[in-house]
Amino acid sequence: MECDFPTLPLDCLVCIFSYLDAEDLITVSLVNQSWNGAAETAWLWRQMCMHRWTFCNLSKLNPEMQTWKNYYLRRAKLEQHMTSGRASADYTCKTLRGHTGSVVGLVYLSDSNHQFDSKSIVCSASSDGTIRAWSIQEGIQLWSSQVQDAPLTKIIADQQTGLVISTDSQGRIKAWKAQTGDELASFPTASSACTLLTYYRKDQSFLTAGTSGGALHTLTIPALSQVSHVRAFDTYKIDILLLSPDKHWVIAALRESLDLHPKVYFTESLSCPCEDDPPVSASIPVNGCTVASFFPSEAARVMIVHSDGLSNAKNISIFDIKSKKSKYKTEIMVEQVGSVELLLDGWNSDILLEAHGSGTILIAQGKELKLYSIAGTQIASFQDHKEHIAAMCVDSFRVVTASYDLSLRVFTWKKEQNKDLSLESRYHLLGGSHMFSRGFTHVACDYASIVASVAAKDGKDVLKAYSFNA
Repeated sequence: MECDFPTLPLDCLVCIFSYLDAEDLITVSLVNQSWNGAAETAWLWRQMCMHRWTFCNLSKLNPEMQTWKNYYLRRAKLEQHMTSGRASADYTCKTLRGHTGSVVGLVYLSDSNHQFDSKSIVCSASSDGTIRAWSIQEGIQLWSSQVQDAPLTKIIADQQTGLVISTDSQGRIKAWKAQTGDELASFPTASSACTLLTYYRKDQSFLTAGTSGGALHTLTIPALSQVSHVRAFDTYKIDILLLSPDKHWVIAALRESLDLHPKVYFTESLSCPCEDDPPVSASIPVNGCTVASFFPSEAARVMIVHSDGLSNAKNISIFDIKSKKSKYKTEIMVEQVGSVELLLDGWNSDILLEAHGSGTILIAQGKELKLYSIAGTQIASFQDHKEHIAAMCVDSFRVVTASYDLSLRVFTWKKEQNKDLSLESRYHLLGGSHMFSRGFTHVACDYASIVASVAAKDGKDVLKAYSFNA
């Protein structure tokens, strides 16, 4: 029995075409006008997008390109280039020069989630006392701040307000307009070092800074007006400051003492304090804190690398943070939900920790990158670098490690048969010659580019910018 496919109703054609992949769908669209109309149906391409990616946002394309078909084809092509990593064919590399000191941090100003057509802009801070903004695709400097009185030590970006926040070795915090480099406000902490984070609640952006004296300052953005001052630890430097994905909790921790537990604070009690009551806080029951990270797909699940209290061995303890509200007060509930025993090099205390999704743990120490499940199972181990890993960047598509061997290693996520997430090692991105450089020190990514800082032997660090073709 023959069937005249061109005379089938549109709904039937769409149903049949729903079993095809993108390449086959494009092929059948060339058969005739009827098949073309069915193959161009937005529902088909939307289904393919949602099946392949957890989150899709058409607004990331230019207005004239905002169709589900265009979104799928552009994003799939970009990921193909990021997976293969062939020089010139898949990406271009530019060297960004201008700093006369060490680069101490770099941040993207643009939203990192699936940007295809907009230009990537990165700001870098240096010990030379300047902040500089760079266009990654064009490979040019957009602006430079005036030289500050003290070397800069840290930089972060506030996406909500489009500002850059910096701090220097004298503890002065400054807010800068990201598009122009204009200084907007400053706040003195009299601290030799500060850790910074920003968050947004009730139509207002806030900055919380942890100082070398153990204090937490919470300021409004952009005015940098202080709304609260809390003594978290007496005289000890706050090394770690984290914000939960749901923006309800701030964790402050220090590395210098095994006797003091990390503390968790309710952000509302920091940004909107009550005059008569101290901020709502609780201790997390671990001995010290080497490094910590939140799981990005959970509201407030944190993992902490710490000593086991008896030896130099390290463990990861995993906690869920929740609130318990009564008529008169709010209490913080810290519940341990998992632990992982780490087999690490005891002579090397430098540990990098990142989380992916709800239960995947990444640990980098020395030359090795390890992947664990939240249940404590080691999923994979990689030794692709010849020198120690200095920095790591993790997103929904890939992991990038930066090493003192002057290379970046790119890994992509894959799902194993047992449904665990794992990584596949793809390729190296090289950073130049060891004749002039000591290695990579920082790395950051958005969806279409990678930027890393290279420590120069003459003290004038440069940035390497890798822009992938969409």
